[in-house]
Amino acid sequence: MSTFFIGTAHSAVLPTERADVLYHSYEGDGVSIDGPSVLLRKNIAGKVSVSANYYVDTVSGASIDVRATASPYEEVRKEKTVGFDFLNNKTLLSTSFTNSSENDFEANSVYVGVSQDFFGDLSTISLSYAKGWDVVGRRGDEGFEEEADRNKFGLGFSQVATKSLIVGFNVEHISDEGYLNNPYRSVRFLDSSAERGFNFATEKYPNTRSSTAFSINANYYLPYRAAIYGDARTYSDTWGIKARNFKIGYIHPVKDDWVFEVFVRHYQQDKADFYQDLFSRPDEFNFMARDKEMSTYTGLTAGISVSYEWQFSQTAMFKKSAVHFEWDYMKFDYDDFRDATAEAPVGEEPLFGFSANVLRIFASIWY
Repeated sequence: MSTFFIGTAHSAVLPTERADVLYHSYEGDGVSIDGPSVLLRKNIAGKVSVSANYYVDTVSGASIDVRATASPYEEVRKEKTVGFDFLNNKTLLSTSFTNSSENDFEANSVYVGVSQDFFGDLSTISLSYAKGWDVVGRRGDEGFEEEADRNKFGLGFSQVATKSLIVGFNVEHISDEGYLNNPYRSVRFLDSSAERGFNFATEKYPNTRSSTAFSINANYYLPYRAAIYGDARTYSDTWGIKARNFKIGYIHPVKDDWVFEVFVRHYQQDKADFYQDLFSRPDEFNFMARDKEMSTYTGLTAGISVSYEWQFSQTAMFKKSAVHFEWDYMKFDYDDFRDATAEAPVGEEPLFGFSANVLRIFASIWY
């Protein structure tokens, strides 16, 4: 599926002119995802910044949900974004349009955000709105077509608290309406006539969903040019899902060329109200889900990155360049989602868990 909203809040400074080339790779739960991304950004007259991004995901394999009910698959997702930033004194207006396309899914979204510096540029407040509209298909079923609309509202505030400390607060509210299922996910129900004692039926979700997330973050700069940072986030929605996320990281420069970073992130989620691993019959409730992303689970991510930067003459066409390498290790453990592919009595299969590796390599040139 697509990456939904593109765009972040900025202080009242135009983004720097640069070009980025990225390669990303994900391996986990029987699924491989990789592809390139290219970003170009150009400023005009010191007041306008224009950007364009092209991003590709090639997905192959099959997650545990798919392995239990279908065969492996392969698809390619292509995402294109154009954006504009307008600077007027201490106010920055940002807008973008994104199209994401794959063989069974088409997503479009628009984003607009405004940020304002005040109190001597020590404080920044930002507001944003994004709207998305999706068309959902299903492989092998030309007659299947559903739609979904999404609205996202954001409010952010950041404050330079001391010469070494910056703190921030953000709130986001998302409202979804339409077809919110994944058309390939199924629920599992007891069936004494089946060989393994259970069978599968299509999931049934509500056609509306609202969610709200609050986050706080802080960056503290240490006397020897290094920095420590952290953030905490809570999430809840009208489907009964509640989640908490905590992250802490450390950034350490070496001389003027190298930057090293490490971080640890912990995520914990409670299940949706209508989630179960095993139902008694295919129509037991009005809404039924077995997608593991709707279950109770925890995730732990540890990451490390290293960057190297070259400085050129400020009178040259290219001002500087950099290469960046990042590796993340992720581990997920599920409290109420069982491995239906395991040879075990129905309802007594082992609880599922998996690990994944994420690799990102990109090069940047500032001009």
